Amino acid sequence: MASKPPAGDPDQNAPQVAEPQRAAAGLPAVGYTLKIARQQMGVRRTAQTLLKVNQKDGFDCPGCAWPEGDHRHTAEFCENGAKAVAEEATLRRVTPDFFGRHSLADLASRSGYWLGQQGRITQPMYLPEGADRYEAVGWDRAFEIIAEELTALSSPDEALFYTSGRTSNEAAFLLQLFAREFGTNNLPDCSNMCHESSGSALTETIGIGKGSVSLEDLHQADLIIVAGQNPGTNHPRMLSALEKAKAAGARIMSVNPLPEAGMERFKNPQTPLGMIKGVALNDLFLQIRIGGDQALFRLLNKLVLETQGAVDEEFVREHTHGFEEFATAARAADWDETLAATGLDRAAIERALAMVLESKRTVVCWAMGLTQHKHSVATIREVVNFLLLRGNIGRPGAGVCPVRGHSNVQGDRTMGIFERPAPAFLDALEREFGFAPPRHHGFDVVRSIRALRDGEAKVFFAMGGNFVGATPDTEVTEAAVRRARLTVHVSTKLNRSHAVTGARALILPTLGRTDKDVQAGGRQVVTVEDSMGMVHASRGNLPPASPHLLSEPAIVARLARAVLGPESLTPWEEFEKDYATIRDRIARVVPGFEDFNTKIARPGGFTLPHAPRDERRFPTATGKANFTAAPIEYPKVPEGRLLLQTLRSHDQYNTTIYGLDDRYRGIKGGRRVVLVNPDDAAELGLDDGSYTDLVSEWKDGVERRAPGFRVVHYPTARGCAAAYYPETNVLVPLDSTADTSNTPASKSVVVRFERAG
Repeated sequence: MASKPPAGDPDQNAPQVAEPQRAAAGLPAVGYTLKIARQQMGVRRTAQTLLKVNQKDGFDCPGCAWPEGDHRHTAEFCENGAKAVAEEATLRRVTPDFFGRHSLADLASRSGYWLGQQGRITQPMYLPEGADRYEAVGWDRAFEIIAEELTALSSPDEALFYTSGRTSNEAAFLLQLFAREFGTNNLPDCSNMCHESSGSALTETIGIGKGSVSLEDLHQADLIIVAGQNPGTNHPRMLSALEKAKAAGARIMSVNPLPEAGMERFKNPQTPLGMIKGVALNDLFLQIRIGGDQALFRLLNKLVLETQGAVDEEFVREHTHGFEEFATAARAADWDETLAATGLDRAAIERALAMVLESKRTVVCWAMGLTQHKHSVATIREVVNFLLLRGNIGRPGAGVCPVRGHSNVQGDRTMGIFERPAPAFLDALEREFGFAPPRHHGFDVVRSIRALRDGEAKVFFAMGGNFVGATPDTEVTEAAVRRARLTVHVSTKLNRSHAVTGARALILPTLGRTDKDVQAGGRQVVTVEDSMGMVHASRGNLPPASPHLLSEPAIVARLARAVLGPESLTPWEEFEKDYATIRDRIARVVPGFEDFNTKIARPGGFTLPHAPRDERRFPTATGKANFTAAPIEYPKVPEGRLLLQTLRSHDQYNTTIYGLDDRYRGIKGGRRVVLVNPDDAAELGLDDGSYTDLVSEWKDGVERRAPGFRVVHYPTARGCAAAYYPETNVLVPLDSTADTSNTPASKSVVVRFERAG
């Protein structure tokens, strides 16, 4: 039987701290998975649900975007995927009575953990202007309210349409179609805050903003470099792929400021031996200083250039552009500067070089540790340089592997959720639907917050996600959102964004991945795209959490009819009845989706074309893969300060907090902790167990403070610290962003420590 949600927020003032663990998964992960599943779903529902996760006839995990192989285990999920499913398939319910008991001020005083634990929202809820709490509202009236506000705008560009990575391909395509028919390209999305830097760098260098590898490539690699990523918590099923690669002879190099249990040893719960003993994954751990990755890869490139026969000269000659300028910059790389930037010693870099030179097939994987710095795009370009030098793009067992977070974040971008759409996409949209979409660029996430702050945007519509919780500069962002005329959230559960509203607000409850979706045209399926470009169907199997829920495609279709009226030639009602009709249109607009409905009928789906991987063809401005040369950058930290990175705990997925522990790092019962190297702590006078305020420093001179953090002595890289988001998002300046991509620099925050008051 499922348990009830917590009545009050748990006390987090005295977290317990133990030694970090040296292995991930195993029996503890199985036990914790079953515990969470039972608490949220009960025993029978747990079996009904978990056995369908990531199966060819089941539903796609609402967690991360890591792909599945052709062969599926009976239990094709990880601990954190099971948590995500349990939270969505929970038996707990948030009814209108709940909102009657809890005012907006009360909700705003609660933690994200408490809000999320209350359960599934069962009816549309409306906060009238001047009211102190939400009240139930009918769907027709809800759409009327949105239409009132949208049609009253002086320009369509005063509206913002945000998308979370959980949104299906079908819903994402409809949302961008509606926004552009309404007249705006203001389509910010969660990619703007995570892998936008990857897309920017890869589009320029190889011609497509996606990774170039498949699971089979990982299994065939000689060397896998995992940089700025913690698979054990953020993409646990990746550990199985690394284990398989290791068994086939691959070597693994981890580049990260913190040691992570999953990269040290993986205890695969799918096998008895794996459960007991596990396998060590790391062959080399480079404990790099935060932001030093560009300098590391630049020096490795210099050393490869200096090694006789190490460069794939035929590949460079036939398939690349800009080599000479790049080589000149690489040869100028300086050992002393690199050692200062990285915090590594010469011997460690020489060991890394030896592994690189011994490998004929190399894959580089990365995540937020590379993408959330001022110089992130330049860093990822340098990673591409590194792979191009030895011909490691466009052949088996090699390539770029940006590991995406949310389960369809890549698919949403493919469907046109982008504030800077390609002219070819807009041309196809115009041909198919007979209206002229806007051609000027819209707002990304950071620019959307500025627009709200400055009164340039008045309506904010979010398809999923927790915008307020995920974005930087919390106080600025919340004040900006409160200036809106209307905020609308399409959601399954409560989060912080529902308590930080415009003058009016709506919560529109929707079906989740686990829910059965039946429309007038019969039972529906949706589709998603994983981190490696595989597109497949997802079919929920549970009765919806409430009879009052609408699916995401239905919500967009009804909204479009309410706003655009009978003048719209788009068959919105038809789209709502049968999602196959949406896919027919996608097939005629988005390259690679031809014959879409037939392709997704195949078990496992299909792989999208990828010219660099499939043909060694690079659709860049030069027609070739581009080497690049950029000045070396790395964060400079004043004396008495540390460089803070924000990160997730193991009981967390993005801003969803499943619990208050971080098992692998030895933290229990609290999230307001800051991890500091013991030597740095000694120099700064920070005793283990003491409490401190974190105060960020940036060039604008504004004081941003996160109070009351317990100091934990932890083996971080020297000069570096770490703490969980969203609690530390308040420290990240809105205007501190990556060059080119405009991604918040959440991994490069200079902080000082002040004794807690």
